[in-house]
Amino acid sequence: MKFRTFAAFVGPSLLLMMIFIAAPLVSVLWQSFHLTQNVFETVETERCTPGFPNAVCETITVDRPVLDENGEIQTVTSFVGWQSYSRVLDPDALGAAISSGDWWSILNIDFWGALRFTLTFTLVTLPLVIGVGLLIAITVNNAVKTIRGPAIFISLLPFIITPVIGALSIRWLFVGDGILTALMESWSGQDIAMFAQGWTIELLMMFYRVWHVAPFAFVIFYAGLQTVNMDTLESAIIDGASRFERLRYVIVPHLMPLIVFIALIHLMDSYRVFEEVIGFRSEAHRISLQWLTFDYLTPDDSGNRSVSRASASSMLTMVGIVILLVPLLRRTWRDHKGS
Repeated sequence: MKFRTFAAFVGPSLLLMMIFIAAPLVSVLWQSFHLTQNVFETVETERCTPGFPNAVCETITVDRPVLDENGEIQTVTSFVGWQSYSRVLDPDALGAAISSGDWWSILNIDFWGALRFTLTFTLVTLPLVIGVGLLIAITVNNAVKTIRGPAIFISLLPFIITPVIGALSIRWLFVGDGILTALMESWSGQDIAMFAQGWTIELLMMFYRVWHVAPFAFVIFYAGLQTVNMDTLESAIIDGASRFERLRYVIVPHLMPLIVFIALIHLMDSYRVFEEVIGFRSEAHRISLQWLTFDYLTPDDSGNRSVSRASASSMLTMVGIVILLVPLLRRTWRDHKGS
């Protein structure tokens, strides 16, 4: 392919990536090292309270924001270096917890608690999504043609539902006197509160993610099963290979590039878990790195937002995603060079 033809195809994509991906990343990186604050001035004002026969007045000193000629609050931006990252990571509290041997207290620090949940959520749901998706794909592929279409349609329904709506639906089944909670209470004869402790909420969030994302893996694997070399599969059957052996030595190696692809997509998506935290309202028990960034950007009582800490949290989240993807990207690169 000529370079001009290649540039004509790739150029628009590269331009859009520079505008919508590279430029925002540079902006977030810059904001993580700078702090923008409102400019205040100290003024004296007189405050009077009703009194009899005369009002009682006193002079007080107050701080108020400085306005520019357009009536907007003036701000000043200063370079703070790694200060925002230090506030997010809180190394002093981390060091105190490590030195005292109280490892569980580390999870009380917002960032480290969010990191623990995010990593657990990502690494636990990854093999479940791949395993359930592959199981559904093999089942549908071996089903008779008359029920294959309806089976594909039903399997795709969880993936079609909007994530927040799906999370709320699962929550309504278990919260309070939900249908499934009432059934479990009638079966066990005990009061069950699924949302009273963090570990049950975490299990429900993982269950929802697998239920929601496994259909995506199913579609990819089902398409890959259509390209399996039937001669190789029939040779394995003739040689006496069992179903498990055919799956292990023929089907899984053939689907390995698709497994790596699904793992890449799932790692990037699950490490940015946010909808489950909002849908299950787990902020009091479990928070994620993405939710922590959202919390920093939420205005406080005075209307201020911690943009610098939110930017630092975003950059740390991106670094975590890159670290998780490195092994898979190295494998993909080795396979590409080998081919």
